[in-house]
Amino acid sequence: MNFQKILIPAVVVALVVLAQRFYGWGGVAMVVSFLVMWMLLHFTRMMQVLKRATGRPVGYVDSAVMLNAKLKPKFSLMHVLAMTRALGELRSPKGDQPEIFRWTDGSDSYVDCTFVNGKLASYSLTRPADKTANSDDSGPAPENLPPAP
Repeated sequence: MNFQKILIPAVVVALVVLAQRFYGWGGVAMVVSFLVMWMLLHFTRMMQVLKRATGRPVGYVDSAVMLNAKLKPKFSLMHVLAMTRALGELRSPKGDQPEIFRWTDGSDSYVDCTFVNGKLASYSLTRPADKTANSDDSGPAPENLPPAP
């Protein structure tokens, strides 16, 4: 059960009641002003993150390896969007839990992130197979090189 759905409204009501009890209507006005400012700050941050994401292709990130290094479990989806500056490519059916998003970089490496209720549950990095590993024209082996001058 998600306790935030119950706890946050209960705390808000308790703050308003306590402010009215100890400071009167001036206290209620101050608490309500604080709550409105808090909501405006979160709304502004969300709009900034989404505005930055509109200029990038869906599911693209500069470096999937660096994204993988920065990710930590329990990050919110908004936090990951702010790090990637792009919307992720939705890989799961729309509206189903868990949600799986993919971010791919220019070298076809990608990070799959699994979100449960908006929080990062797991993530995995997948890198393409090295295309030059099987070619025979890679040059001499390192031990056969002449010594450096």
